[in-house]
Amino acid sequence: MDLKNTKTPILDQGDPDEKREEIRQYFHATYTLDEQLYETLASQQAFYLRPEPLRHPLIFYLGHTAVFYVNKLIAAKITSQRIHPQFESMFAIGVDEMSWDDLDDAHYDWPTLDEVKTYRNTVRKAVDEIIRSLPLAMPIHWENPFWAILMGIEHQRIHLETSSVIIRRLPIEMVRQLPLWNVCPESGEAPPNELIPVAGGRVVLGKPRNHPLYGWDNEFGRQENNVWDFAAGRCLVSNREFLGFVEEKGYEQEQYWTHEGWKWVNFSKARHPLFWIDSPGGYCFRTMAQIIDMPWNWPVEVNYLEAKAFCNWLAQTSGKSIRLPTEAEWRRLHDLHDVPDQPYWSKAPGNINLEHWASPCPVDRFPFGPFFDLIGNVWQWTETPITGFEGFQVHPYYDDFSTPTFDTQHNLIKGGSWISTGNEATRDCRYAFRRHFFQHAGLRYVESDQPLSIPEAMYETDAAVAQYCESHYGGEYFKVPNFPAQCAAICRNHAQNRPRLKALDLGCAVGRASFELAKQFEHVTGIDFSARFIRIALQLKEKGNVYYELVEEGDVVSYHEARLSDAGLHSVADRVDFVQGDATNLKPQFTGYDLILAANLIDRLSNPKWFLENIHERLNVGGILVITSPYTWLEQFTRKDNWLGGIRKNGEPYMTLAALEDALSTHFTMLDAPINVEFILRETRRKFQHTVAELTAWKRTQ
Repeated sequence: MDLKNTKTPILDQGDPDEKREEIRQYFHATYTLDEQLYETLASQQAFYLRPEPLRHPLIFYLGHTAVFYVNKLIAAKITSQRIHPQFESMFAIGVDEMSWDDLDDAHYDWPTLDEVKTYRNTVRKAVDEIIRSLPLAMPIHWENPFWAILMGIEHQRIHLETSSVIIRRLPIEMVRQLPLWNVCPESGEAPPNELIPVAGGRVVLGKPRNHPLYGWDNEFGRQENNVWDFAAGRCLVSNREFLGFVEEKGYEQEQYWTHEGWKWVNFSKARHPLFWIDSPGGYCFRTMAQIIDMPWNWPVEVNYLEAKAFCNWLAQTSGKSIRLPTEAEWRRLHDLHDVPDQPYWSKAPGNINLEHWASPCPVDRFPFGPFFDLIGNVWQWTETPITGFEGFQVHPYYDDFSTPTFDTQHNLIKGGSWISTGNEATRDCRYAFRRHFFQHAGLRYVESDQPLSIPEAMYETDAAVAQYCESHYGGEYFKVPNFPAQCAAICRNHAQNRPRLKALDLGCAVGRASFELAKQFEHVTGIDFSARFIRIALQLKEKGNVYYELVEEGDVVSYHEARLSDAGLHSVADRVDFVQGDATNLKPQFTGYDLILAANLIDRLSNPKWFLENIHERLNVGGILVITSPYTWLEQFTRKDNWLGGIRKNGEPYMTLAALEDALSTHFTMLDAPINVEFILRETRRKFQHTVAELTAWKRTQ
């Protein structure tokens, strides 16, 4: 098995049995390579350090890539069996830069390295057995169950790269150089860079759903662009070329930096690129596991803010319209030179796919016509904040892969790096990071007079999310009061003359009830399984408003803004936190609440009985549990043998209210008779869902 030269499978051709074995080998190569990366850590202590304060320690990622397989196989309904529920909660959320990701060390009692490795081995065997036994029909598309397997593999390959960046930031005594991760031996003085003309033209981005390669949801769709003539740097910016900016004290001159960039400089105190080491004898360079003499002809590695500042400095000193390329300009340069795509090449044409070295290499090592490094070596920052193409759809197995980054705060990186493998090494891949984040990323500058599209607050176009925005913060329809506000008011009434320190809003959607509860409770946590909903709630907390569009009729839409201030909720926003989570597998820290609201949640859970029998553990004795539900039991969400009610028991009708009483009676007493609460969801100007939920309130007695 050649760990350093594997390729993402072609999914629209081949014999099913042969394709199954190809995918199984791809899975094991990925799993082994991931584990070999962690062999570079010199001690167990290294797994528990946090060299990057915005990311978890490496023990998390060791567990996370295995947990991901289990959680996605459950989401795809390929299995219903958890292997280790505690791990599958603790290691679940791994989108590091999501600002709602809870990175408080006090909340985690990390398991031992041996425990995590044992878990990984168990998952590996389980996934292998699923690959061997799961029915496979060709071609494999994103509705095919095997898509979930490939999703796990390609996700693990993403973390191969992001974990290597974290390892690169560990204290050097915590890592060791191993032969598998050999560093390029070639270095020297950098070649002069120059701008070379590039003919503009029409660029079409995005790929169709029947594309032969695996892709993440943001890759699919279509976007047409008219790219003007421009000129592009012959090479990536080298360490030597960037030295000019450092020596002219570019990090100390606000004029070169964006407002965001200057705030970062003042916070970080940076005076040179992160992987440069300032020593008495001059600059040295940090690779993943070594400190070496400065390779001046290797590409500089910086975040977007530094790359942008360098371009501004170069524009001022040269008198030219220098900036970073857009995604469309990067693609135009790429396509004009007929760059082979992985998996179709026989040998990587650039320093990519781990086929050459485990480090960057000289910027003039891999030519593409008059240019170098059109792919590989290091990623290339662009001016383009990521968003979805026309026709974008969220994949139901992973709804928080792309949508949290559609906030104008994440810029695309293109081209891949030396450790970009699998999907990351394909032409159509699209990855984006917050502008202050570090990857193995550098820059190629362009000269262009084409104006940049200024990112604006984007209207939420996800139909389900937009409908909930309107339901929570929009107008009143048919004289039906606002549902989440009504639920919160009932909760507040039940909380009179009781402790009101902490409340939990489970299934919070876009957050209205959480904010309403904060009128009376000192702290409220809103949790929802969908990152699409949590993203909106968090934006309202941080910015106070959100934009969304509603369907009026056919293709005609209307545009709306929701503001916390309009609902009188802006003053309580700092009392609310929002977290993505699974109500049936919550992390241990979500406990000690005086009130829990579970609004229209139980009939969307895979195991509602388990939820009801265990929710008391999250609530203080004397605390209040409020449940609402229309009792709409659907096998889409809950297997029929897990329905609470709407079934026959001993031959007689057994309704959900009776099931609630049976499941909760050990720890709860019902406070009042059930009441009806109406709920309106607007689909179009002339189509509405009118739902009547039943609300019950329960006091924990023991």
